[in-house]
Amino acid sequence: MSRVLFWVLIALLPFARATAADGAKLAKAFSPCRLTDPLQLQSIEAECAEVSIAESDAAGARRIVLSVARVPAINRRKQVDPIVLLAGGPGQGVQQTFTSVSRMFARAGRERDILLLDQRGTGRSNVLSCEPEGRLGTSTMNFDTAAFVRLSARCEQRLAASNDLGAYTTSRAVRDLEAVRALLGYETLNLYGGSYGTRVAQHYARRYPQRVRSMVLDGVVAPQTVLGPRIAIDAQAALDGVWRLCAADEKCRKAFGNVAEKTRQLQAALARSPQRVQIAHPQTSRMESVELGAEQLAVVLRFGTYDPGFAAMLPLVVSEAARGELRPLASLYLLVTAGVQQAIAMGMHNSVICSEDVPRFASATIDRAALGASYLGTAFVDGLPAICGTWPRGLVDADFHAPLVSTIPTLLLSGTLDPVTPPGDATRVAANLRNARHLVIKGSAHGQIAIPCMDRVLAEFVDTIDPKALDAKCLDRRMQPPFWLSIAGPAP
Repeated sequence: MSRVLFWVLIALLPFARATAADGAKLAKAFSPCRLTDPLQLQSIEAECAEVSIAESDAAGARRIVLSVARVPAINRRKQVDPIVLLAGGPGQGVQQTFTSVSRMFARAGRERDILLLDQRGTGRSNVLSCEPEGRLGTSTMNFDTAAFVRLSARCEQRLAASNDLGAYTTSRAVRDLEAVRALLGYETLNLYGGSYGTRVAQHYARRYPQRVRSMVLDGVVAPQTVLGPRIAIDAQAALDGVWRLCAADEKCRKAFGNVAEKTRQLQAALARSPQRVQIAHPQTSRMESVELGAEQLAVVLRFGTYDPGFAAMLPLVVSEAARGELRPLASLYLLVTAGVQQAIAMGMHNSVICSEDVPRFASATIDRAALGASYLGTAFVDGLPAICGTWPRGLVDADFHAPLVSTIPTLLLSGTLDPVTPPGDATRVAANLRNARHLVIKGSAHGQIAIPCMDRVLAEFVDTIDPKALDAKCLDRRMQPPFWLSIAGPAP
């Protein structure tokens, strides 16, 4: 079925109250559509509409279009409060993200609509993409710090010609969500935020507490956390955890030995002498020439620890590269960089980070010694300020970084091996939530929604909104994916 989208040209100001007539117009404008994941491998049926909204508060500001999708509840006697997904990144479009995990919301979606508003600057909501400037992960553009800074500079110049780049912050995004909620006539929302989406969820709950029935915060970012200074340290801790799991696994230990030491030696060797590899791209089969240096290895290690299934391949890939077989490493590098480019709108990402985080670097604790000892080094604390040097800063509410104090029923989810949002942030957030429960999944990484039985836990929580009484015992039975012992896959 082809996508059919009706444009709804409704005059919305960020603080305006929508009328019942406006809501009726938007409801009627929903038309059948299909949502597709970034790799074009999955699609689901939905209803889509578009809303015109002012880009900023400036007099005569141009209007941008926000894309809204809704997956209707199966039950005709559905509950009136929808589940609203808030994507990560920053820079991910939630409609594409949901397509990849839709089955995990199937239980909860029986009784409630699922609402998917692509945040401004992402997906189909005036996306701020840097893609035309170069194809990351190919011979034309390697994904390293210097290349990323150059790409961002060119991206800024191109996007600023037609966009107010300061208008794409979290503070404005929550106003958009509230405007859409009012238009659709929902009294309250059940928020599910993943990673950066937990920042959006918390700020929406701060601004509109009476509109939030429940929250699920998965991979939690505390409002007071400055993203950037600890990324390399947390990433190193997660990678060390993977190596410990390998050492504790008899088959992995016998097959690969001391993988941590192999990694250090491989990184040093690639830093001294980068290697060029000719390989067929695993997605397109087109031959690519890939230069593998220390930074390219770091990219694979970092994103490889986001998912336990991916992490299970790392001992084999590192060991193969250490003995001179670089093709598996190059293949994963191409997959990772293509995935990042397809999933993240870098322009929106930069607008958020340059407004909300980098300006606070001066007041943050930056342990350069610990950063230097990590496999990522100081790339983030040095590279992000370089990217943000001229990038326009936008609206950040005065209380944006204050801890959220709330009685909203909240479920917080963390993985012990999360390389970017480890459990500590969720613990800080939970301390100020009077009706919350924090579940920490042993051996899990970034994002818990795809864990077996999490769909049941999520559905029960949204139904009862009683985090204390929630039955989450099934999560204790989670099994660690087996390590790959050969290129053929995990051992039987």
